[in-house]
Amino acid sequence: MTYTSLTLVILAALIHAIWNLLAKTSASAGPVFVLAYSVVASVLYLPWVLYLVFQGDLGLSPVILGVLILSSAVHLAYNLCLQRGYQVADLSVVYPVARGTGPMLSTLGAFVVLGETPVITGIIGLFLVIGGIVMIATQGRLRAFLDRKGQAGVRWGMATGGLIASYTVIDAYAVKALGVAPVVLDWFNNLLRSFLLAPIVLRNPRAAALRMKGHWTTALIVGILSPLSYILVLMALSMDAPLSLVAPMREMSMMIGAVLALVILREPVGTWRLAGSALLLIGVVLLGMS
Repeated sequence: MTYTSLTLVILAALIHAIWNLLAKTSASAGPVFVLAYSVVASVLYLPWVLYLVFQGDLGLSPVILGVLILSSAVHLAYNLCLQRGYQVADLSVVYPVARGTGPMLSTLGAFVVLGETPVITGIIGLFLVIGGIVMIATQGRLRAFLDRKGQAGVRWGMATGGLIASYTVIDAYAVKALGVAPVVLDWFNNLLRSFLLAPIVLRNPRAAALRMKGHWTTALIVGILSPLSYILVLMALSMDAPLSLVAPMREMSMMIGAVLALVILREPVGTWRLAGSALLLIGVVLLGMS
């Protein structure tokens, strides 16, 4: 992996942690907030997409259009699956399972679908990253995985992780093999999500407006940062950075998020989060050396 690609992925992880921290402060707004920042993203990134259209760089074909639709459908399925998992099980079970299996399955997909060659330091780094994720997210509360509710969380987490891997491999194929511009891929996803959420959220416009009271500025910032973080990842992939290294390296956003939560939200860190962050950092270093 080149230093440019490595810098893009690290910057993407930082931005991802920041926008998730901001989104957490607006969690009470629910789907209305998701619609708001999706619309913001669709509008603000439209000039970039139009510029590519006028430059003739869009290169839409039936195959590319099909991949864009497939990517959007899998992204939407991921959101719905994650939401369902949170409804039937604890976040402390669903989230680490999803974020752990996602990069692992993405890496396997990179080997099988994209023909990437496994590197021993990369494989070790991958498992260190997954271990760090589990330690940060669970903080040692592994008993939560064993009861009936925990097992349901594992199942939904693995399903969510499978969808993460699916859209990651699809999007990597789109930018690597088909030459789809990263901004076009992300913009199409935001646009489709906006159209699908709008009829549901806006059935009661007054209630939606009340939920968004005090959250409009945050929606604007998240609408800028959320697409940017993923576009940077896709740009790294388009520069021939291996997906088998990029997918797990993205998860360093969890470590950054833990630090930001400590500094800004004054959340307790604890031994497990510190140890998990250290493990994750070592894994990222190994991935960067691969």
